Amino acid sequence: MTPRALLTLTVMSGRYANCRFDAHADVPPWAENGPFVTISRTPDELSIVCEESPVPNDVHAERGWRALRVEGPIPFEVTGVAAGICAPLAAAGISVFLVATFDTDYVLVKAEAYGRAVEALRGSFTIDA
Repeated sequence: MTPRALLTLTVMSGRYANCRFDAHADVPPWAENGPFVTISRTPDELSIVCEESPVPNDVHAERGWRALRVEGPIPFEVTGVAAGICAPLAAAGISVFLVATFDTDYVLVKAEAYGRAVEALRGSFTIDA
């Protein structure tokens, strides 16, 4: 049985932004709330994905993302989850931004491609709106 046969994608409400800061910047207070926030720090940058609405206009950000959550938890030994999501989206010409957490994965697509993304995934996944 493939992992896709077991997975459900849940539509998340709202729009999200992927914000970029200097590697040593503090996490701004406006970014720490909301239904979905992910914060990653590397030697090169601080990257924050959060709801789009509180992001100030002067912040370097890619706005206009919609999100789908893979219902988890997904055991670490399950393989091919990201590939199973990305392949039909790539075939449809839709770019993705993936975020993984301990329990599950999130796939973000630009709002203008969201409807096409859901249709591309519907044949391989259960999608709960």
